Amino acid sequence: MKETLPVVVYVASGMLEAQVVKGRLEAEGIPAMLQYDSSAAVFPVTVDGIGEVRVLVPEHRAQRAREVLSETA
Repeated sequence: MKETLPVVVYVASGMLEAQVVKGRLEAEGIPAMLQYDSSAAVFPVTVDGIGEVRVLVPEHRAQRAREVLSETA
């Protein structure tokens, strides 16, 4: 199987929100990971993109991930 790069399917405004989104995707069988800089783990707010947490999934699962997230929005 061809290895694919992860793609961003959601940008959360903090770690708690990102963990909830990640858990929702994993409950649907979609592997997910979080990408953030260290400030996201320390500061619970987002200012000009600082503190954002990106939720990534394998490229071939991105469409389904977006569908799942739109169903729960």
